[in-house]
Amino acid sequence: MSAIAGPMGRVVDPARMRRVMGRFATGVAVITALDERGDPHGMTLNSLTSVSLEPPILLVCFSTRARTAVAVAESGRFAVSILAARQEPIALRFAGRGEDHFAGLPLTYGDHDVPVVPDALAHLECTVDRSVTAGDHVVVFGAVERTCDRDGPPLAFLGGRFGDFTGRGHQPQSWFF
Repeated sequence: MSAIAGPMGRVVDPARMRRVMGRFATGVAVITALDERGDPHGMTLNSLTSVSLEPPILLVCFSTRARTAVAVAESGRFAVSILAARQEPIALRFAGRGEDHFAGLPLTYGDHDVPVVPDALAHLECTVDRSVTAGDHVVVFGAVERTCDRDGPPLAFLGGRFGDFTGRGHQPQSWFF
């Protein structure tokens, strides 16, 4: 990776950018899609954000070279499986590059048209609303069509490591005023 000058002419080294952004704790999700032949593809990511509630839209970010990004572009559909704390092996399985992530794994659909990870905390099924290329990634906005969820602790990610989230015991805070 080489450093690229930003609009102000400043240069930020990609390794430093990765390290600094690694200070932001996130959840972990697996994105799945079927390509134009109907073959499943999937990858682990933590670039997942709720964009809008009305209408429900989320965004995910893929490396432009990722096979899953190609499958999402071809099919126009994808599913998000938000992983539970005990699903680190699934996260690692889908994080490997160039592998058949579904080898020996039965496809599970639940109530969705796209395969999902069984026993995940939540599933969101989306159609591609739009895509934007940003540097070496493509940002995909997904219109959420179906959801399901269950209670349980999430798998967390911080500084290149998986971990657990520990609540502080107070009531959930409402972000709506």
